[in-house]
Amino acid sequence: MAGHFMTEQFEIERDGAEFVREMMRWHFGRETGSPFWLRRAETFDFDPLTDVRDFDDLRLFPNLVDELRDVPVRDLIPRGLGDAHEASVYESGGTTGQPKRVMFTAEWQHRSVAWFSERLDAHGVARNVDWLSVVPNGPHNVGAMAVDTAAARGGLNFGIDLDPRWVKKLIAEGRTEMASAYTDHLVEQLGYILASQDVGVLFATPPLLERLARHDDLVELIHRKIRTIIWGGTHLDADTRDLLRDEVFPNAKLVGGYGSTMMLGTSVERPGLGDDEPCVFDSFAPYTTFRVIDPDSGHAVPYGERGQIVVHHLSRGALLVNNIERDYATRIAPPPGGLGDSVADVAPVASFSGATVIEGVY
Repeated sequence: MAGHFMTEQFEIERDGAEFVREMMRWHFGRETGSPFWLRRAETFDFDPLTDVRDFDDLRLFPNLVDELRDVPVRDLIPRGLGDAHEASVYESGGTTGQPKRVMFTAEWQHRSVAWFSERLDAHGVARNVDWLSVVPNGPHNVGAMAVDTAAARGGLNFGIDLDPRWVKKLIAEGRTEMASAYTDHLVEQLGYILASQDVGVLFATPPLLERLARHDDLVELIHRKIRTIIWGGTHLDADTRDLLRDEVFPNAKLVGGYGSTMMLGTSVERPGLGDDEPCVFDSFAPYTTFRVIDPDSGHAVPYGERGQIVVHHLSRGALLVNNIERDYATRIAPPPGGLGDSVADVAPVASFSGATVIEGVY
């Protein structure tokens, strides 16, 4: 009964402003809001229930994501969900310090997977094929997304152990030879699966794809078996993307993804783009929206200009708004009927929150 109620409520997607107001009523209502947000609301110099009327007003919120390193995760669960949330806890990659934690309700995971799968359909990605996913699992949601998406599309998912924090630690300490050896270990593991299993989709990061390109035997297996390569987790510059698509893996369709734990999901490359066009990512609006800003002024940059990405996530399961990401991008107009911005040419900043940004293998 509770799950049916949540599904019905998720369909309230009228215009963007009404959606924002509905989310404010939910997250700051005494009976429905989470202990974390109700407590923090007492410290604001504005009232989310009366002062936040549309997406532009979300910039009134302070960026609170750093508090997610220490806050008890149960305090993030909205009271309105009761005990039927079936939530799972996931962590960030720890690129800029101690990992942050969020929780995904079962409803949100299902909706996020369904949207991701629909976007793959738009790219012509085959269903009823098995996946090989070389992405972090354990405390990282991307691994769960791979398992659930493959299953939803009629496939099995093969995975390997991948600890992104270990690689980043090795690189930060200057132990590049050990980091390289660990990457070789990952390639060896995926090679076993690629050689023995009939997989049609490869989900991997650009650094691993580049390392794969050094192994002629694995490139030949990909040439024969893999129909689609989904890449994400670290940035991929246009020249390398062209090289991988046109020369290294010409038989596979490349589809990019851009996401993060604090986004509570992913965005997917816009379908129908030409080979000479930049890779544009559209968000899962209205739940997740982007804004590309000048970090000094906080105002949106003109379309076609570069700025820092700000992410808003609003759903009944979670509220994370005005989150300044560690990435720069070119601001692109959203698709017709879309909200916020789309982004292209995403690349990390050199440092963020006082820490050097190290991508590693994820």
